[in-house]
Amino acid sequence: MADKQWYFNTVTGEPELGKISPISRRMGPYVSREEALKAWDIVRERNRRWERQDADWRGERPEGGEPDSNDGNA
Repeated sequence: MADKQWYFNTVTGEPELGKISPISRRMGPYVSREEALKAWDIVRERNRRWERQDADWRGERPEGGEPDSNDGNA
């Protein structure tokens, strides 16, 4: 069965339909080409959320941090 999911190639900066590039050069899978194009934004937002959650767990607040109202779902 062919892979119908989208991936983002971190070297070329282009979305790809299916696992075309080596795993070390791709992020995903994503449900659409448009979502794959937003891969870096998704990564940055998830990292910010995880940093806030880690700070909450340690009883700290990152600089300028606000409590995360998200339920943790990406």
